[in-house]
Amino acid sequence: MDCKILVDNVSLTIKKTEILKSVSAEFEQGKIHGLVGRNGSGKTMLMKCICGFIKPTSGTIIIDGETIGKDCDFPKNVGIIIETPGFIPYYSGYKNLKLLADLNKKIDAAQIRKTMENVGLNPASRLHVSKYSLGMRQRLGLAQAIMEEPDILILDEPMNGLDKEGVLEMRKYLLDLKERGKTIVIASHSTEDIEVLCDTVYEMDKGILTLLIPKKS
Repeated sequence: MDCKILVDNVSLTIKKTEILKSVSAEFEQGKIHGLVGRNGSGKTMLMKCICGFIKPTSGTIIIDGETIGKDCDFPKNVGIIIETPGFIPYYSGYKNLKLLADLNKKIDAAQIRKTMENVGLNPASRLHVSKYSLGMRQRLGLAQAIMEEPDILILDEPMNGLDKEGVLEMRKYLLDLKERGKTIVIASHSTEDIEVLCDTVYEMDKGILTLLIPKKS
């Protein structure tokens, strides 16, 4: 199976503090890869490096054969949720997604509506995002990440704010995406999410990444 994301000996130092220490990992295509670890362990920073938001101090990140920061500044065909997704508060969810979709012009209005319905949101609702619950914002963030059918998803705590039913729906949807060949990297504090979803699991502790023994064959 192809390696979709290669992280090779990546280190990151910010203001003399080592955030990532010689991190290496291979995230294979068509699998869900979990990142676990305490707050401040470096998980989010690693995700930001993979997405091109932060340039590592040293090391290489290759996505789909392209070196980030050399062949391209940001990886192509990647859907992202990192920290709280930002939206225009006085627009509806649909209008927010429409504005984002218009930047790349890859999808039409029908695809936006279908994606919102897939994550449990009503595209016809005129409710402003400022009135959304945390769970609704999280669903809208996932819709933003997946609506253009990216091959890779980088998801930092995607279940945050979802109720029990929402978590079950999201797990099913992520597993469906995996079956369609998507490569997913997910950070979560939920042991159950990791056990249900992930084919491989990495633990981050004080900037050091360790591959744990996968619980799935």
